[in-house]
Amino acid sequence: MSDEYAERLRANRREKDDFFAEHPQSPIPPEQRDEFDGLDYFPPDPDYRVESTLTVHDDPDPVEMETTASNPVRYLRTVTFSFEVDGGEHALAGYRQEGDDGAIFVPFRDKTTGQQTYHHGRYMELEPDADLVDGASVPLDFNLAYNPFCAYSETFSCPLPPEENWLEIVVPAGERTPSLE
Repeated sequence: MSDEYAERLRANRREKDDFFAEHPQSPIPPEQRDEFDGLDYFPPDPDYRVESTLTVHDDPDPVEMETTASNPVRYLRTVTFSFEVDGGEHALAGYRQEGDDGAIFVPFRDKTTGQQTYHHGRYMELEPDADLVDGASVPLDFNLAYNPFCAYSETFSCPLPPEENWLEIVVPAGERTPSLE
């Protein structure tokens, strides 16, 4: 991982910390913002910025995801990312809500979930810069994995990663358990 990439990642994290500390739409409850001194992150790690091979689902299956508020939400499984970490082959499904052609939502759990990371799992979002093509190589950067807003306040309802996105590996990258939890 280049020094330039690591510095860009640190700058992105500082910007997010500022948003959480000061912005009116921060998920940090207003009465806790004065004490907020930034999110806790794993150090940037190039081993968790991996190339994945894309499988595009032309006729996406609907997936009902439970939420922290017990009101399921419906997504479409539009892609599968196949990748290698720690010498093993793994896969994560990527989802979109019907009619949404924007970011691909990748909720996941791993062996840090409930230990070093938020007990309901973490999220990644990928903004494709081109049409999704079967067999394309797409970077998956776990250094960008983040906690959902419900990790900071019960006023938010967040989708829970479906079992197909429970990784049986440790992914020490991205955001750690919020100190507010």
